[in-house]
Amino acid sequence: MSDNAPAKRRRFDRWRLVSPTGAEVVSLRQLSKRERLRVTAPTIFTIINMMSGLSSVLLAFRGEFTWAAVLIAVSIIMDIADGGVARLVGATSPFGLQMDSLADLISFGFAPAILVHTWALPEYPVLSWLAAYFWLACAAFRLARFNVTVDPTADKRYFVGLPSPAAAAVVMATIFALNQPQSGAYDTSLIVPVIISFVPAILMVTSIRFRSFRNLLSPQSRNAWIGTGLVVVAIIVGLVLNPGLTGLVIAYGYVLQAPFGVLTAPLRERLLGPEAVAPRRHRMPSVFLPEPDGDDA
Repeated sequence: MSDNAPAKRRRFDRWRLVSPTGAEVVSLRQLSKRERLRVTAPTIFTIINMMSGLSSVLLAFRGEFTWAAVLIAVSIIMDIADGGVARLVGATSPFGLQMDSLADLISFGFAPAILVHTWALPEYPVLSWLAAYFWLACAAFRLARFNVTVDPTADKRYFVGLPSPAAAAVVMATIFALNQPQSGAYDTSLIVPVIISFVPAILMVTSIRFRSFRNLLSPQSRNAWIGTGLVVVAIIVGLVLNPGLTGLVIAYGYVLQAPFGVLTAPLRERLLGPEAVAPRRHRMPSVFLPEPDGDDA
């Protein structure tokens, strides 16, 4: 083939992406297949996360509560994989952050809210509507606050407020466990539904810090890899032997580790040093009101 031969014109070549800020935009068509896979890999997990959340909603309306809860668990796994893959391949971006939050609002905001409405409180229509709306509002607030307060210098070992996947895990694990045949008839009293509907939602919007356990998801040393492997094996064995109980232990254990950490902080600091406890939090700028200019003060 001659060097002077005209290059084959690709379909849609006349279409170009333009950035509103003037920054250069590189189309995926200009990247090699390997680079294309690298930058789109996290989004694939995000899309599966969103699909599982939507499917959970549809199954909840059909009364398939166990499968709806299982699909929320799938969304949690995809959300963890999304962040892990993005950090591994170096494909984190503002677009990916916003896309992930929108998917999380469906899977961990809307889907648990529908489960609360259709399963937890079906005998109380007004209360079930209020609980579902309260959950969705708290999840949206949690995700919006996270997006506007991302601080590269913050301690990555902790989340401020209960993460929305962990809150959804409480609803998912409770429904899955109580819908197993060996659990017996479900008690229609208000105690359990109210607890799983309101307590995790409130924890999402608090400033209580929860461990991220990012060291387990991104091990850096041989001992860390061994620890991660042992945790994964223990979870798999537990899910095989008794999935309902294992889900409850993981979900409720994660929620309870925050107050347990606060109670044991003085002892841990004395025995293990300052690194064993969360550093003192500093007051963050308002996410609602801009700081006044010096001239206006």
